[in-house]
Amino acid sequence: MKAIYLTMVIALMSLTTVFGQAKTEKFKVYGNCGMCESRIEKAAKTVDGVTAADWNKQTKMIEVSFDASKTDVHKVHMAIAKAGHDTDMHKAKDETYDSLPGCCKYERAETKKEDHSWHKH
Repeated sequence: MKAIYLTMVIALMSLTTVFGQAKTEKFKVYGNCGMCESRIEKAAKTVDGVTAADWNKQTKMIEVSFDASKTDVHKVHMAIAKAGHDTDMHKAKDETYDSLPGCCKYERAETKKEDHSWHKH
């Protein structure tokens, strides 16, 4: 009986390896319109291992499905930021954001710069 159980456990473990480790994550991505939606979803799908990406312009949330054995959510955040859209984890470069069409320019959060005025020189 133990041999049958052990064989089943090994079979299930190998199926997980063959089919990968499917994972779904949701996170905020800043944008405004349908062009933003296309750009954001396309950027997410460029990450190897991402199987689906759906951004909702009303909620500003993206749902991304990916194979966790090939990528992680951090890489998806980076790809989206590289396309010009801020996430809560990564900020797009100013030059990339500035090159977006006018209708795609969303309100960006201010980045805090360190105040070193208290240092004596």
